Amino acid sequence: MSTVTLSLAKSYSNIAGNDDDELLTLFIDAAETWLGNYIGKPLADFDPVPADLKRAMLMLVAFYYEQREAVAYGIAGQMAPFGVVSIAESYRVSRFGVTVDEAAEDGF
Repeated sequence: MSTVTLSLAKSYSNIAGNDDDELLTLFIDAAETWLGNYIGKPLADFDPVPADLKRAMLMLVAFYYEQREAVAYGIAGQMAPFGVVSIAESYRVSRFGVTVDEAAEDGF
């Protein structure tokens, strides 16, 4: 079961109708995977999932929906909006295979 529902993602993105439901479901799954990888643990490990992480996921789904291509003109390409990264950063448990606690102990 996903962290956010299809209906919530559609409401957040102001999407009416069902034409893009399959695509949005893919983006929901991709956003959940990206956030889990970024913070170093699956969102399913949270019980309950914090509201700000759900918001970050909704922001990422909307970003994926609007920016479907890897090409950008006039702006720097980004994997996720700054707001998503900013929220996720506070939950991050590892960076490059080193836990955040270990990095702090080593002065990084």
